[in-house]
Amino acid sequence: MAGHFPHSLSRITPMLTRRPLFFAAALLSLGVFCQPALAQQGPEVTARAFVQETARQLLSVINTNSSLPEKQKLIRPMIDARVDVDGIARFCLGRFWRTASPDQQGDFLKLFHAVLVKSVSGKIGDYNGVTIDVGKAQMRDEGVIVTTTITRPNNAPAQVDWLVVTQAGQPRLADMIAAGTSLRLTTRKDYESYLNRNSNDVSALLAALHKQADTDGGA
Repeated sequence: MAGHFPHSLSRITPMLTRRPLFFAAALLSLGVFCQPALAQQGPEVTARAFVQETARQLLSVINTNSSLPEKQKLIRPMIDARVDVDGIARFCLGRFWRTASPDQQGDFLKLFHAVLVKSVSGKIGDYNGVTIDVGKAQMRDEGVIVTTTITRPNNAPAQVDWLVVTQAGQPRLADMIAAGTSLRLTTRKDYESYLNRNSNDVSALLAALHKQADTDGGA
């Protein structure tokens, strides 16, 4: 699924394509919608109910015969409103967030958001007949981990653990863990590796992300 990038970007391509698309697959299976009443419950109950309700809401969009543009129109504001995109972005940039200028920080947040949204909305047409089994929720230092099993036609079931955090009293999706691998931690390592090969120049990463955001479908 990798796109066609200049040779200098070849080492960062997996970070820019495969992992955001993996995130997209799981995100498209869970959705991003919540009810204010959830915030009045305990953290584990709130997080599990959030995942159950988000699954119901988004599956009502993707498991239909609506046109792709209609589905994309509904998905994009869900991501904007219910995923902690800025928090994920800052975590992924790691120590380089502190060394980046305010302008670079702003550009990075916009580009990270654009790549994520394009990856998710660009792949939504590939998903139909998705089912989700929501398992247990466990409190961790960074938030609540909710275990799910995602099943798609002609694919083996996949376990995906979701990190749910609370912002302004509302749950937000902050990370996914599949096969023991954290999306945001792996992406941060990829960013750091790419920056180390490019003189720790944040502008080089911004240029790579800009190319990715400009490609069709995030692939």
